[in-house]
Amino acid sequence: MRSQYVFTPSTRPLHFIGTFALAILMWSCIFPGQVRGDENRWGFGSDLGLTTGTVNGTVFALGFNVDYYADRNFSFGPMMQISPTGNLFQIAFAGVGKYHLRLNNGFNLVPFTGIGLIHADLDRGTGPSQINRNDTSWYIPIGLSLEYQVLHNIALASTLMVNLHDINLQPSLPEKDRTSISLMFGFRWGP
Repeated sequence: MRSQYVFTPSTRPLHFIGTFALAILMWSCIFPGQVRGDENRWGFGSDLGLTTGTVNGTVFALGFNVDYYADRNFSFGPMMQISPTGNLFQIAFAGVGKYHLRLNNGFNLVPFTGIGLIHADLDRGTGPSQINRNDTSWYIPIGLSLEYQVLHNIALASTLMVNLHDINLQPSLPEKDRTSISLMFGFRWGP
């Protein structure tokens, strides 16, 4: 007996990602920067902190990012946020664009946003009330970093980030997880 329901995956996210990639490609062709061979254009960041509003309450989080500086004030690259402890294992990847507003007193304000994917795996309890569910969703991080330049290429950073997503662990949990907030502290190494 054949089932009358056939699963057909949506191609809408693929169209959005393709459009986004095409826009970046067109931007890089229209506004090519002059690149010198001896100029370092890569940066790296690492953070640790807390994420609140997850399906498991407040959890410890680690963050990593790599930045390619198109010019002194604009960078883009991958960002990863991971919550490896407790009942919740959550990992998020996003492509992020950042604008670096450099103030005269050694402070930098860095607003950023991006788009990517998040995966949450909740394994809580034992017996009949055990919850063992996972879900993958789209992910949009929106945040602001405050950086203090310790040296010309090393900065201390604090980041406040709102994470938009749609984690659904139903029927085990009645509510959906649509947002979380992260407060992270870390270091930035840049050109």
